[in-house]
Amino acid sequence: QVHLVESGGGLVQAGGSLRLSCAASRSIFNINTMGWYRQVPGKQRELVASFTSGGSIYYADSVKGRFTISKDNAKDTVYLQMNSLRPEDTAVYYCNANNYVNYWGQGTQVTVSS
Repeated sequence: QVHLVESGGGLVQAGGSLRLSCAASRSIFNINTMGWYRQVPGKQRELVASFTSGGSIYYADSVKGRFTISKDNAKDTVYLQMNSLRPEDTAVYYCNANNYVNYWGQGTQVTVSS
């Protein structure tokens, strides 16, 4: 089992940056996949970025070149650096760990004003 706690959300102007953090309750070194999703009211949760234990990294087309996912195994923490933020990036961002079972954090709100 993995308990995930996100932090780092907030209000930022368009063009600004935020860094989200996801602290895990156990080692993330061999978790199959970890990633960040986002959701706006009335829409499905969408995958933003993820990485596998094998080193594969995925980015949604809408965030390529602007967002960077990374991890610190020593701190059992996953990050999402978000640059050049746009109003359409406004959403609740969720950390996800998939190790044959899906685990979710509670979410952190990101609001980008125009």
